[in-house]
Amino acid sequence: MHAVQRVDAYQRSHSWVGFPLGVLYKFFDDQGGYLAALITYYGFLSLFPLLLLLVTVLGYLLHGNPGLQHQILHSALSQFPIIGDQLGGDVHAAHGSVLAIVIGVLGSLYGGIGVVQAAQNAMNVVWAVPKNTRPNPIKGRLRSLLMLAVLGVGLLLTTALSGLTTGAHAYVSGPVASTGIRLVTLILAVLLNVGLFVAAFRLLTARDVTTRQVLPGAVVAAVGWQVLQAVGTYLVGSKLRGASSSYGVFGIVLGLLAFIYLAAILVVFCAEANTVAAQRLWPRSLLTPFPDDVQLTGPDQRAYSSYAAAQRSKGFQQILTKFRPHRRGADHDEPHEDQ
Repeated sequence: MHAVQRVDAYQRSHSWVGFPLGVLYKFFDDQGGYLAALITYYGFLSLFPLLLLLVTVLGYLLHGNPGLQHQILHSALSQFPIIGDQLGGDVHAAHGSVLAIVIGVLGSLYGGIGVVQAAQNAMNVVWAVPKNTRPNPIKGRLRSLLMLAVLGVGLLLTTALSGLTTGAHAYVSGPVASTGIRLVTLILAVLLNVGLFVAAFRLLTARDVTTRQVLPGAVVAAVGWQVLQAVGTYLVGSKLRGASSSYGVFGIVLGLLAFIYLAAILVVFCAEANTVAAQRLWPRSLLTPFPDDVQLTGPDQRAYSSYAAAQRSKGFQQILTKFRPHRRGADHDEPHEDQ
């Protein structure tokens, strides 16, 4: 027990240990794994409708420029390095009557809003936004539609960056110049992703959060996204080549689910880090998640109070959280006031 107390004292006095531990505890308190799973579910369901919407819109807007159509679609699919090629072969533009296309586009758009709704729910849980201050169903979907538009702009910027990179490669030669171009492209891609994550963290949270509050998590998420893509590309090139022919649709589904889930875990964890830093929710007691007989720290109490306040359903509802003085060995089943 003394060893545990020494470890606890060390992590409380050293932020490089206490802060990551606080983020981890907040992640589990908010059931971050389930929030990421919900994003994964809706992301999986909405991916094909969104790609269908993208291909259909590109077919109308860039009817005379199939090369640019292919480039934009390739930029979108490159975000999924494990299964992007297979997705590209399975998605085709919608054709038929105007009414059928309109219905298909609206259905695709509605499906795409689902994943943004799931992300909105995750951000509001992470920031402990009271239920009565969260957007109503109409405003929530309008906010989701705005986020989809931001992602669309990000896709166009990514395509432009890819085009500039391709053009630069045509005018330079040699390994040094090629390495320099790849490095500049990587830096620009990370900066672009940082901007997109900052916009996402702010737009998806139903409370006033500043750019300064969400910037650290956005930077980590942008770098992590690039690492995730690099690992996926490596797996495709050296480990999974020919896997699609062996496993078919089953392999595509598993690869897609795994990739989306890892990306969702990354986003939720970075959002938790922003919250812990902004609200100073560390250091936590080392044994907080385990026994009930534990001395809570101030950040522990603030965290638990925010969880209770987040359940407020009406503006005139009042929630008050009280903590009794800690007494080791006391009966924790006696009633106490939470409201």
